[in-house]
Amino acid sequence: MSDETEARVDAILARLLGLHPKLIDLSLDRVKRLLRDLGDPQDAMPNIIHVAGTNGKGSTLAFLRACLEAGGRRVNVFSKPHLMRFNERIRIAGKLIDDESLIGLLEECERVNAGQSITYFEITTAAAFLAFARQPADVTLIETGLGGRFDASNVFKAPRITAITPVSLDHQHFLGDTVAKIAFEKAGIFKPRVPAVLAPQTPEAEAVLMTRATEIGAPLFRFGQDWRAWPANNGLHYESRSWNFDLPPPGLLGRHQYDNAGTAIACLDRAGFDFGQIALADGLRHVEWPARLERLNEGKLVDLLPPGWELWLDGGHNQAGGAALGAMAREWQDKPLHVVFGMLESHDATAFLKSLAPNIAGIVTVAVPGEEASRSPASAAEAARAAGVKNVDIALDVAAAVTKAATGKPGRVLICGSLYLAGHVLARNAGR
Repeated sequence: MSDETEARVDAILARLLGLHPKLIDLSLDRVKRLLRDLGDPQDAMPNIIHVAGTNGKGSTLAFLRACLEAGGRRVNVFSKPHLMRFNERIRIAGKLIDDESLIGLLEECERVNAGQSITYFEITTAAAFLAFARQPADVTLIETGLGGRFDASNVFKAPRITAITPVSLDHQHFLGDTVAKIAFEKAGIFKPRVPAVLAPQTPEAEAVLMTRATEIGAPLFRFGQDWRAWPANNGLHYESRSWNFDLPPPGLLGRHQYDNAGTAIACLDRAGFDFGQIALADGLRHVEWPARLERLNEGKLVDLLPPGWELWLDGGHNQAGGAALGAMAREWQDKPLHVVFGMLESHDATAFLKSLAPNIAGIVTVAVPGEEASRSPASAAEAARAAGVKNVDIALDVAAAVTKAATGKPGRVLICGSLYLAGHVLARNAGR
């Protein structure tokens, strides 16, 4: 993207932010009104797989896309948030939407909306659906933004499959203060007679999801009952009534990625797609999803490390995300682990860090650059101490934090706590 084109996109997005309602009421009225004025493009999108949940949505979509494309399918994907460029949210037939197409779609939606109140996510969701209707794929993958019941993406009459990844506490100020309340909001994407795939869930979440599915007549395809996936034979084993496959390990690191890969395979299984073991294996091997336990092997920040050190990046930002990192930290016993940490005020930093605390040598806290809602380094440091971290320091920016963290014998530096921070790190490491 040229500087001029990037400035045009930024200017349009800034104008769209200005249309934001003064009061947020969780409703689908605004987005449905705009979609109707655009000709209801969502009704022209084939074979929709609609995914909600607290953790693992993006990874599950990444596995779905990789497997589908390995099987020769043309795939359109709407995901969020972006890390460096807005274009990352809209992928058409395997490629990020080009700049001129994006500008044209955003300007068309802005013109048709005619200055009426609408949220940024609602109007950009409409732009994505317009793109997909005009360039339809074999399969359309859609990730919810927030919740499910009143999420701007929840406008489909009959998707091919809905799926709920693990539900846990996050965005309590919008979705409710218990897992049960949040699960009810996620279950809002269920549709009558549309199969619903359930990833591994807590008993509290699963009870709510099962009740809601029964109430509306959505046939469930449940982990542990209808399908299973687990590490076996140096890879992943998937099993259901129709499929029984030994597959390679997921190309994304962490035990939780076996569950996300299994959920993706379960969606393809229950959707009735004609899929062979070779395509699934190829998809698992070649999946790509940045800032999910990603090792950065080169770049400006990597160059700050002394010999023998490694730099890792993860965008997890809630308690379940911290638990996944904590599980990985317990396996990383060959080198000391140092953390660079930044988080928004809206997330529970202490809950996130508790699983990591016993297995890290220390932490350096930073503000999330460019985010008014960021915790200050001092606030993040206080949360780290409350979580049980003994060695805590603060830094003015990420580069200084990486330099401070990488002291002593060779180890790993893990930058984590926010997808916004992850996007900044990727840009900074690339020299932007």
